[in-house]
Amino acid sequence: MKFLFDDESFSFEALRAAGYATYAGAELGEVIETCKWIPEGDEDAWSAQWAKTAERVEGIGRSALEAGHRVSAREALLRASNYYRTADFYRRENPADDAESARLASASQDTFAQAAALLDLPARPVRIPYEDTTLPGYLFLADDTGESRPTIIYHGGFDSTLEENYLALAAGAVRRGYHVLTFDGPGQGTALRDQGLHFRPDWEAAVTPAVDFALTIPEIDASRLILVGTSLGGYLAARAAAFEPRLAACILHDGVYEAHSMFAKLPEAAPGGVDAKTRWVVDNGRWTFGVDGVPELIEATKPYTMDDVADRIDCPTLVLEAENDMFFTGQPERIYEALTCSKDLISFPESEGGGEHCHEGALALWHQRAFDWVDRALVR
Repeated sequence: MKFLFDDESFSFEALRAAGYATYAGAELGEVIETCKWIPEGDEDAWSAQWAKTAERVEGIGRSALEAGHRVSAREALLRASNYYRTADFYRRENPADDAESARLASASQDTFAQAAALLDLPARPVRIPYEDTTLPGYLFLADDTGESRPTIIYHGGFDSTLEENYLALAAGAVRRGYHVLTFDGPGQGTALRDQGLHFRPDWEAAVTPAVDFALTIPEIDASRLILVGTSLGGYLAARAAAFEPRLAACILHDGVYEAHSMFAKLPEAAPGGVDAKTRWVVDNGRWTFGVDGVPELIEATKPYTMDDVADRIDCPTLVLEAENDMFFTGQPERIYEALTCSKDLISFPESEGGGEHCHEGALALWHQRAFDWVDRALVR
């Protein structure tokens, strides 16, 4: 699906930003107007124009809040958070020493935190014990009755942030009666940027502490925990589910059997004369995996496979698939075939508008199918 740009990566990221309009995280007019001023493939202009829009919309939110308009403030601050995240997206050449990248990431976090406090039921910031530190997270409750409810434990993937996780899943889950515990794991968001934690293939090391933490919360039904992972998180969630027996269900959004083959295709001298997508994968990969170059990145991703462990998953599992996936083509079928548990595969064709990676631009559609599946799986 081509959206506002010819460049595959720019088109996809614009669609991703715009798609969050489903839950008040974007305005289509703001997205179109922002992208109008960005030349094809110009990553500096991308960052500058999205930052400009984010700052303007943040100003709307702050003015609304000062005037006592909570809903207006919340919606504007949600949009600003999404736009700041989008502005930072391609700033990956040296993010650890990029002051503007740090500013944009911090602004995305801050505006979201303010918006989350203005939700009808304010989100609870949490810290999940992890080894000798903690992982940042949010708890979103479906209601304040104290009723024990099924709960989704949600993490993203290769480039997600804790703040984006609300728009990507939590907003759709709570309105259906699910509590949501979401977190940044190693290699993600502030766990990476502020704590220096890099990706690890044994993702149960992050999910098991999240389950332990969830079980300390009275409103969470221990018998109805659902794990969901997005993008590279489709592998991460599958791996964790193979070693975490307390899950009632698992959703791989989308299914990934192994991650190595995507990285193995990278040219050894990537930045410079390659397309925006390849350049970004290399730069973001070096940062999130904590390696220096492409050969090291390729080597680091070899352990990210479900070989010999896929048959250990015993909870009902839903595998999602996108017809035009730009990163993990063919992977959903591989993990689906390897599963021996109760399983379902749902494919989203281009003709329905959900054929892009992780069904960006079709948020309501994939939420409808995924959450309806969970309803049936739990026999609520």
